[in-house]
Amino acid sequence: MPSRIYLDHAATTPVRAEVRDAMLPFLGEAAFGNPSSAHGFGRTARAAVERAREQVAHALGAEPRHVCFTSGGTEADNLAVLGAALARRNGRQSLAAAHLVSSPTEHKAVLAAAHEAEAQGARATLLPVNQNGVVDLAALDDVLKEHHQPTLVSVMWVNNEVGTVQPVAEIAKRCAAAGVPFHTDAVQAFGKVAMDLGALPWAAVTISAHKIGGPKGVGALVVKDPRLFHGLIHGGTQQAGLRPGTENVPGIVGLGAAAELAAAEQPGHATAWAAMRDGLQRAILERVTDAVVHGTGATRAPNILSVSAPGTDSESLLMHLDLGGVAASSGSACLTGTVEPSHVLTAMGVPRELAAAAVRFSFGSLSTSEHAPQAADAYARVVAKVRQLRQVLSRA
Repeated sequence: MPSRIYLDHAATTPVRAEVRDAMLPFLGEAAFGNPSSAHGFGRTARAAVERAREQVAHALGAEPRHVCFTSGGTEADNLAVLGAALARRNGRQSLAAAHLVSSPTEHKAVLAAAHEAEAQGARATLLPVNQNGVVDLAALDDVLKEHHQPTLVSVMWVNNEVGTVQPVAEIAKRCAAAGVPFHTDAVQAFGKVAMDLGALPWAAVTISAHKIGGPKGVGALVVKDPRLFHGLIHGGTQQAGLRPGTENVPGIVGLGAAAELAAAEQPGHATAWAAMRDGLQRAILERVTDAVVHGTGATRAPNILSVSAPGTDSESLLMHLDLGGVAASSGSACLTGTVEPSHVLTAMGVPRELAAAAVRFSFGSLSTSEHAPQAADAYARVVAKVRQLRQVLSRA
């Protein structure tokens, strides 16, 4: 293979040149000021932060005052989930008054935050999903009708492992009708699927810069009504106290630039990536006829393909793929190194053997049309190699 192929854009993306150029002045002496300072240096930094706030808001169909910058998607998810539970305390120490509703296929940032709230007394309900990972709307209706009204419903827009697109508009509408705030982790949706928050009754939305060509370590929780959430960090008065602390000006500037580009280019990128994904899917199924593609019965994000080959395991496949020049993933990057099946595939009812063999390919800015057939050839070779090695070991 002439060069390495990066098919793990769902884990992270390279910083775009336009984004890097926008950030550079705020990394040197030209514009290094603290945005909370009243002098000219501070005002320059403050203007850049507010400009980025406008860029993010416009890209999402929100208002600048809704944008609360964070250190990334994980912090934003925690602020939404734990912040909603804390806001329900009414002065009490326990979170017993809080009821959080989510799904078992969420990113661990949401699930772990809900678990922490449970440990502090809150109630957490996980809605069932079907074989494609789509949330059961009837189960949501049942929870919304309960006397103990949920504090927050949190369902991710696009699943980070299999690409399933949830019926976010329908979920948001049902939550609004019940008077329940709705949060969605849109980290894998932004820049990949069409998003217009102006058309949805939402309470909070999570995004992250490094998934869309921006820098690592910065994201945002877009919050319609800050009174519904309690801050997790205590200190100054920045961002209305919801997320205090001196702002990461270069990172925020990078997020703003990346968000503007991602929104403008989303339709064209979606078409190109879907063609690559479908080409890779066809090529893999032609070469590995018993391979199983996950989530095909639902609407999927255009850039993600999750596939399993019976008689293999993801750890071995990824190692041999990497040696062959193809970078992929077993699902969430946070699961790297584990041999346990994906919690997403397990919740979807995928048998343990298949779930433990899942490989996720994800397309993005470094992808070209040649990568699909090349990656399919590499995948077929390593599947055959891993199967052969397992047969040898089983006879030993």
